[in-house]
Amino acid sequence: MQDIIKHINYKGIEYPLVFNLNVIEKIQNKFGSYEKWGEMTEGKENEVNIGALKFGITEMINEGIDIENETAETKREFLTEKQVGRIITELGIEKMTEKVQETVIDSTKNENEEEKNV
Repeated sequence: MQDIIKHINYKGIEYPLVFNLNVIEKIQNKFGSYEKWGEMTEGKENEVNIGALKFGITEMINEGIDIENETAETKREFLTEKQVGRIITELGIEKMTEKVQETVIDSTKNENEEEKNV
C-alpha cells in the first residue's frame, strides 16, 4: 500500500482523499469487509448505496485531514457525513466515485502487482 493523497476541490477549498489501512479498518468495522463496501459503492448491479459512499468518502477525507494536520500549523477540523454529502451533491456522484476509485487503485497498485508476482 502506498501513501497517496489525492485532492478534490469544493467551493475553492482543497480536500484530501486518502485510502490506507486506517480507512480500510473503519470500512470493515462498519460493513464487514472492504469488498462488500466496494460492491455497495460501485453501483454495477444495484444503485449506489449513498450511505456507504458518504461513509467511505468521509473516512478518506478525514484521514487525509488527520495526516495533513500532523505537519500543518493551522489544524483543520474533520468533516461530518452531512458536509461530505453536500460535496458529493455539488461534484456529482459519478465524479466522486471515479475519484474514490482512482485513489483506491493508486494506493493499492504496488500491492496488487506484488501479489501477482508471488
